[in-house]
Amino acid sequence: MKYSTSSSTTLLAALAAAGYASAAGSCPSSSPISCQNTTAIRNTCCTEVHGEVVQVQFWDADPATGPADSWTIHGLWPDNCDGGYPQNCDASRAYTNISCILAAGGEKGQTALSFMQTYWKDENGGDESFWEHEWAKHGTCYSTLQPSCYADYTPFEEVIDFFSQTTTLFQSLPTYKWLADAGITPSSSQKYSTSDVLAALQQPRGVSASISCQSGKLSQIEYAFNVQGSVDGGKYIPVDVSGSSSNCGSSLSYPPKNLDTSPSVSTPYCPDAPTQTATDEAPTQTAAEPTQTTDDGNTQTTDEPTQTTDAAPTETTGDAPAQTTDDGFDDGDDQNDFGRRW
Repeated sequence: MKYSTSSSTTLLAALAAAGYASAAGSCPSSSPISCQNTTAIRNTCCTEVHGEVVQVQFWDADPATGPADSWTIHGLWPDNCDGGYPQNCDASRAYTNISCILAAGGEKGQTALSFMQTYWKDENGGDESFWEHEWAKHGTCYSTLQPSCYADYTPFEEVIDFFSQTTTLFQSLPTYKWLADAGITPSSSQKYSTSDVLAALQQPRGVSASISCQSGKLSQIEYAFNVQGSVDGGKYIPVDVSGSSSNCGSSLSYPPKNLDTSPSVSTPYCPDAPTQTATDEAPTQTAAEPTQTTDDGNTQTTDEPTQTTDAAPTETTGDAPAQTTDDGFDDGDDQNDFGRRW
């Protein structure tokens, strides 16, 4: 069952005209660095609770996705500092029609969407469902992108920030070039030492990356960061990936992309307003709007983009059983399953 979040075109028009000053703009430069704080996080809008942020990339060779000389985006995952992770944190914001949200999101959203149409691809051609899944499962879990973190929140603002930041960070991690600089290029016959691949990825950042293989073929790379400030626009500090190890053996293949197998992708139709999927499942965590009491005893929402927590939000670890969502993607153990991981 799906229902519209608005029956009017006014919402999208307002979204397109709005300025997108992220929550990061209000965070002090002295904000604690995620996963490096020694006390309880007092402002979860300026220090990420799930503070090991992982940028994940795919190498899809057959079916092929993206350009022949570039990796593509899998997602931007909020992990806990010990390698555990939350997922599907707010069913009320499990939006569909991500393309429409971004297209109506001014220059920031449109720039992200244009880039995604080339570099954030699903191997079966289901780009829209892939983006919806990554947002619902991972994007809704960022504490620094909760609606209550925005002083003048506009609906879907955090969605635009999530996809924009993911595409921006991806462009700072040129995996294909880093491997090529070390003499590691796609080949139909040559095999490469796994240790050489890992060394090539560590050299430009000074910390380790994590790689995954399918049937001995290099297929995925993870880069980890701690963040100072908001996930959108904060300072990203490279760190070693926690709780993840390679399954590639001592050597691996790095096959060239067979672009003849690239799937066709249909252009989504944008209705009057984006929609979201109805669900009876309670969200793992939902950020509440900060409130204050006025002199007349009434409660009102404040403009201060902060929220306080002394306890870690509920999370799902790698022991959680897999479940299948309506979009057909496996919602099981992303972090430790070296198959097709979502």
